[in-house]
Amino acid sequence: MNAVPDVSPAGTAGSSLAALNAWVAEVAALTRPDAIHWCDGSDAENAALVAGMEADGTLIRLNHETHPGSWLHRSDPNDVARVEHLTFVCTPERDDAGPNNHWMSPADAHAKIDALFDGCMQGRTMYVIPYCMGPIDSPLSRCGVEITDSPYVVANMRIMTRMGAPALARIEREGRFVKGLHSTGELDPERRFIMHFPEELTIKSYGSGYGGNALLGKKCHALRIASHQARNEGWLAEHMLILGVTNPRGETHYIAAAFPSACGKTNLAMLIPPEGYRKDGWKISTIGDDICWMRPGKDGRLYAINPEAGFFGVAPGTSRKSNPSALASIQSNTIFTNVGVTADNQPWWEGLGEGEPAIDWRGEPYDAGKRPAAHPNARFTVSARQCPSWSPEAENPEGVPISAIVFGGRRPSLVPLVFEARDWTHGVLVGAAMGSETTAAATGAVGVMRRDPMAMKPFCGYNFADYFAHWLSFDDGSNRLPKIFHVNWFRKGDGGDFLWPGFGDNLRVLEWMIGRVKGEAGAVETPIGNLPTAGDLNLDGLELTGEAREKLFGFEREGWKAEFDSIGEYLDSYGPRMPRALKDEQQRIARALAG
Repeated sequence: MNAVPDVSPAGTAGSSLAALNAWVAEVAALTRPDAIHWCDGSDAENAALVAGMEADGTLIRLNHETHPGSWLHRSDPNDVARVEHLTFVCTPERDDAGPNNHWMSPADAHAKIDALFDGCMQGRTMYVIPYCMGPIDSPLSRCGVEITDSPYVVANMRIMTRMGAPALARIEREGRFVKGLHSTGELDPERRFIMHFPEELTIKSYGSGYGGNALLGKKCHALRIASHQARNEGWLAEHMLILGVTNPRGETHYIAAAFPSACGKTNLAMLIPPEGYRKDGWKISTIGDDICWMRPGKDGRLYAINPEAGFFGVAPGTSRKSNPSALASIQSNTIFTNVGVTADNQPWWEGLGEGEPAIDWRGEPYDAGKRPAAHPNARFTVSARQCPSWSPEAENPEGVPISAIVFGGRRPSLVPLVFEARDWTHGVLVGAAMGSETTAAATGAVGVMRRDPMAMKPFCGYNFADYFAHWLSFDDGSNRLPKIFHVNWFRKGDGGDFLWPGFGDNLRVLEWMIGRVKGEAGAVETPIGNLPTAGDLNLDGLELTGEAREKLFGFEREGWKAEFDSIGEYLDSYGPRMPRALKDEQQRIARALAG
C-alpha cells in the first residue's frame, strides 16, 4: 500500500478541527485508501476531477456545442434508485425509529457496515468533502463532512451543496458537523446498506453510487438526520419545494409544498404562469424544488430555507411544455445520469419531445422493444442559479416567510383538486394521511397506493407518531402558522384521462390559496375541509367538461367515509405513541361524514 499523506488540511493543526481530523484518520485506518484529498471546492479541483473521470470513463463528454460543460454518467444497472429496504435508522430503542423505518441497533449496524468498509478504499483516493446545507451564513443552515471514494459524488456534492473552504471554516467556528462515510464498494446489491445513526449525527452508506444513496448531504443528511435535529432544536426538516408567487400588486407569498418523488415537485417549483396571468403581471420565483427547513421567526411566522444549492431532478418527462425553466437550466454545466443520447451526443429521454435516441442509458444501441432510452429515474444535477426563475431570496440567511403549506399526491379517484384544512391540527392530519401511487424513484412496484405522510415515508429519521406530535407542537398559541392545503393534480375521469391540465394552470389553484390566506376567496365547508366551487377559481381560458367540474370540485361522502376508516386504521398502526389530538381529529371528521 502506498503511504497515506497527512490527513489534516492545510492550516488546521491544533485548531478546533481536531475532532474532524481524528475522525478522518480513523476512517483512513479502516478503509486504507492509497491517498487522501481534502476538497476545497475550487474550479481547478473540479476540472482535475472531471478530467480524471473522463479519462476512466466515469463521465462521458456530451455535445459541447449544444450542452457546454455537460457530462453523462451511467450507473450500474442494479444501482439506479433509492433502496428503502436496505436503508436503516439505527437508534438504541426500536420504537424511537418507529414502524415507518427499518431498524437495527447501533452496535449491530456499525459492526455490519464497518466490516464492509474494512480495506474497501485500497487502490482508491479518499475524498473529504466539507459542506454546508443552506446559505453559508444562515443560522438555519447545518454543516456536514462526507468521506467518499467516488469522484462522481464529489462533483455532484459541489453542485448540490455549499462545498469546500467556506464550509470548513464554518465547521471550525461551530465545532459540530454531521459525519457521512460512503464507499461505492463493489456495487453489489447483496452488499449494500445505508445506515443512519441520528443520535450520533452519523451516516454510513456502502455499495451504491446512486444519488440519494451516495450524495449524503441530500436525503440522508437534509431529511433523515436533519428531521431528528429539527425535533430536538424546534424546527422542521421537510421534503418540500419552496416557491414565491408575486401577484400584479407586487405582493409575494411563499408556499412550501410536499409531494412524493416524481409527482411534479420540480414542475411546480418552476411553474410558468399561463399567458393571461403573465400579461396581468403574475410571476413565480423558485427557492427550492425538493427540501425545506422551516423555523419560527421572531414574528411567529415560519421562515424557510432551501438547504440545497442545486437540483437533482428527474429527467424523463421534462420538456418545453412540462417544465421549460428546468429544460433551460440544464443546457450547460450539468451532470446527467442514466439518460440516453442522440447520434450527435446530446442527452435524450422519454417525454423530451425533440430529437431521437441512438444509445440507451446502458450504453447500448437504442431498441424501443428492449428498454427505454433513459431509465425512468434518470437524473440531472445542476446549480439552482442556472434556473431562469431562481430567486436571490434563496440565499437570504433569514429564510422566506411561508404563507401556505401544501400536501399532495397521485390519487386517480376520490380526492378533489384542492381543499383547505380547517385549522393546524386538521392540516397535520391531512399531511399524516397523505396517500399516493408509487413512482420509479424507489425500487419496487410502480402505481401502488400507499400512505406517505408529508411525503416523508422514506425520509423521516424517527417514529412517525413522534413526528406528528412535533408538528402539532408548533400550534402553541405563540406562532402565526400558515394555512394548510391538499391538492391532487392527478384526478382521472371514467375514461382514464387526467381531468386537470396541470403544469402552468396550477397557478389558478395557488391564486385561490393566497386568496384564502388573505381572506378574500370563497369556499364551501365540508367535513373534509373547505373546497372551492368552480366559480371560486379563475378558470378563464380553460375548457373543463361537466365530469371534470363535478369530480375536481366535488365531495363524495360515501367514498370519504371509507377513506377515513382507513386513515383511522393507519393511525392506530403506530400504537400508543400516536398523538391523541390526531386520533380525535380523525374521529371528529368520521362522525361528521356519518352524520
